[in-house]
Amino acid sequence: MTISDIAKMAGVSNAAVSRYLNGGSLSAEKRAAIHAVVEQTGYRPDAAAQTLRTGRINQVGVITPSISSQSVALIVSGISGELDANNYMVLLGSAAWQERRELNYLTMMQHNHVSGIILMGTVYTPAHAQAFRECRVPLVVTGQRFPDVPCVYNDDRSATRELTERMLRRGRRKIVYIGGPERDIAMGRERRLGVQEALSAAGRDAAHLPFICCERFELKCGYDCMTALLNRCPDLDGVVCVTDTVALGALRALREAGRHVGEDVSLAGIGDSWADTVAEPGLTTIHFYQDQVGTEAARMLLQMIGERGGEERPVRQISMGYTVVERGSI
Repeated sequence: MTISDIAKMAGVSNAAVSRYLNGGSLSAEKRAAIHAVVEQTGYRPDAAAQTLRTGRINQVGVITPSISSQSVALIVSGISGELDANNYMVLLGSAAWQERRELNYLTMMQHNHVSGIILMGTVYTPAHAQAFRECRVPLVVTGQRFPDVPCVYNDDRSATRELTERMLRRGRRKIVYIGGPERDIAMGRERRLGVQEALSAAGRDAAHLPFICCERFELKCGYDCMTALLNRCPDLDGVVCVTDTVALGALRALREAGRHVGEDVSLAGIGDSWADTVAEPGLTTIHFYQDQVGTEAARMLLQMIGERGGEERPVRQISMGYTVVERGSI
């Protein structure tokens, strides 16, 4: 099976098949026709020959902060589905929340001739800014809005603001926050600012919001942070948490302290984890469309790959929506 055979079966030119296999620009009709034939025949180009011809292979590097998070899994699923439909493979690297390891992956993946890189962002340092400027392949960041970098990100600030507003409408007056490290712009700063904006709009003392940061988004961290806040603010009646896992750890601490979640204290998280539905009471949360974040990031990257060497275009940054999933914990 050759490119010529694929072209005849799809009713297109050899050049069109070549552009499809190498990630070039192509009309939706031709791409669909070629994709159907490739799927039917199981055709796969010779990777070594392709690398010699183009200097790269149909492979995209994906750098994640971890591999244990549900949100990470959903984003990777969206990425891989879109890339697979366009004849690209995924090269996955987990940075294990280590900034240096993240930067090393950026370098190593370029040396391995990937066509582009998708980075699930955590922090933005001077070293990151330099690495992004020097990156020789198209790069898209998810989960953060970094300056001058193509991004697909969530509206973190609006999400926590809306959760806090719902607690205020429920009559809560002593709201506290369990957040993430401030160096993480989205999960640290933006989510905290959302809580403070809601409090300020309601005439509360937002500047002195009682909050504590989780270095790890784990059950134990949520439990320990909630215990510390109960000692500091024993009359608290509302808790907004940076993630669902942290909120579930906080739920345990509240129960052990004799508090009744959903009755004398409100609790909410972010993530819409499956565990939220089996918790008692069910956890009110934010549903981010993480699979669509991955799909959108992959589409953006593929477009950039197809445009390489062409006209300079503005940096695209896309903010995704969310849904509040209200259960019994508010």
